Amino acid sequence: MAVEDTQPLISHLIELRKRLLNCIIAVLVIFLALAWFSNDIYQLVAEPLIKQLPIGSSMIATDVASPFLTPIKLTIIVSVFLAVPVILYQIWAFVAPALYRHERRLVMPLLFSSTMLFYIGVAFAYFVVFPMAFGFFAKTAPQGVTMATDIASYLDFVMTLFMAFGVAFEVPVAIVLLCWTGVTTPEMLRQKRPYMLVGAFVVGMLLTPPDVFSQTLLAIPMYCLFEVGVFCSRFYVGKGRQAREEEHETES
Repeated sequence: MAVEDTQPLISHLIELRKRLLNCIIAVLVIFLALAWFSNDIYQLVAEPLIKQLPIGSSMIATDVASPFLTPIKLTIIVSVFLAVPVILYQIWAFVAPALYRHERRLVMPLLFSSTMLFYIGVAFAYFVVFPMAFGFFAKTAPQGVTMATDIASYLDFVMTLFMAFGVAFEVPVAIVLLCWTGVTTPEMLRQKRPYMLVGAFVVGMLLTPPDVFSQTLLAIPMYCLFEVGVFCSRFYVGKGRQAREEEHETES
């Protein structure tokens, strides 16, 4: 392989390393700022469950190191969540040189909207789903059974729901992209509404813990977001392919 052929690859690898380091530094800076408040952050995340526990009950730690490691683990995850705008910008800065002009104009609004939708999904899980789900679980506990949730198990449970709702709320962005590139059209998506409704419940079953309550609370907003995406996508149908063809004609 000639030296000239390896130069672009090396420059891309150097640029990739730079972007990855920027992401790691952003997460590390946020983590260092939040590490002192790790116990407070865990208490805030655990509040929806603590409010539903019977009087005299509390969360427990079954492992010796859990009281220290679990809040630290949560703080790391929160740091990554808060650094999402920086991470997405670094991804955009890395791929931007390879994009067409019309694609660059679309990427920034998509990055902003996808970030906001992810945060809205997480907030929806915390403020709407958690109180309803934990209240339901507490009231349906068999007589003689006292809820005493392990803090590590609780963290795994809520992180699963946070990620599930955050990703599920990206449905409108995915639909707009598919219609923008010409892969599908709003008319085709409207014809498949019954399948999308069933698919929303299937996705809810796969992404959430094995209980019907959280699956339903994910599937219904997911289908509503599908309708929002179909409505918004009509303004972008085939524009990506059309703009790409116009740019090719201009260059030729």
